Amino acid sequence: MMRRMPGALRTRTFLLALLTLFTAGAATACVNDHDRPRVVVTTNILGDITQEIVGDEADVTVLMKPNADPHSFGLSAVQAAELERADLVVFNGLGLEENVLRHVDAARESGVATFEVGKAVGPLTFQAHDDGGPEEEAGQPDPHFWTDPDRVRKAAGLIADQVTEHVDGVDEKTIHANADRYDTQLADLTTWMEKSFARIPEKRRALVTNHHVFGYLAERFDFRVVGAVIPSGTTLASPSSSDLRSLTQAMREAGVRTVFADSSQPKRLAEVLRTELGDGVRVVELYSESLTEPGKGAGTYLQMMRANTTAMTDGLSGA
Repeated sequence: MMRRMPGALRTRTFLLALLTLFTAGAATACVNDHDRPRVVVTTNILGDITQEIVGDEADVTVLMKPNADPHSFGLSAVQAAELERADLVVFNGLGLEENVLRHVDAARESGVATFEVGKAVGPLTFQAHDDGGPEEEAGQPDPHFWTDPDRVRKAAGLIADQVTEHVDGVDEKTIHANADRYDTQLADLTTWMEKSFARIPEKRRALVTNHHVFGYLAERFDFRVVGAVIPSGTTLASPSSSDLRSLTQAMREAGVRTVFADSSQPKRLAEVLRTELGDGVRVVELYSESLTEPGKGAGTYLQMMRANTTAMTDGLSGA
């Protein structure tokens, strides 16, 4: 006849069994989590594009927060470690993520596959100062390619190729099906932008911005870049009083009274132009270098481009 274990012993045995099951389950979960494919993206604009391509096939981690400045945002130690654990790192490059590129380089040196999107889509160079570009950066590559939706179409296709080549465990057919679907949406965006900008008289297709960010859009949709409050391709530069005088003179000559300022940047510099040119100067907000939080106006790349197109069309067609 079998003896029953004392109550205390039975309790300890039961708890030990639960602990064993929990530990085994946690270990399995950690292995499964570790085995799941990982794509890390630096900027939130590229993050949205990459997520559209990847879908549920892998985990996509975006390092840049909504409304951040790609020229100045930095990484925590945890985020830096994310780069070296990735199967693929997607970054803008061409000097855009100025505080992050060294971490991307470190990940590449440790054996992580990296993809510099800006270099792969046919980058433009900044124009000379006389043509409305930053003189000290003339001839340097312009990183702001996403303002041209046709280049984003090319970028999306290349990202799909990189994912299927370097990220094990994803379904190639699904990745390319996602890319085809998104390509259709981007093509529709380009057509809609063309029709919208057609409302702006040719003589009014002139852009003044906080800094030089719309060179690709200007080339694609036939705009003139009159100048920028910050005469540089980066927000980290500062204008001098002579820069502001030159810009206000160029605006007078071009008959431009509208300045487009990024919604995530202080508008103080743009407001200075009102002092020089009078109260007739309008400052119109755009989403030029960062997405917003969902539901805040530019939660996706497609939403950002449509919002900007509407603001530019309204701001210039009736100027």
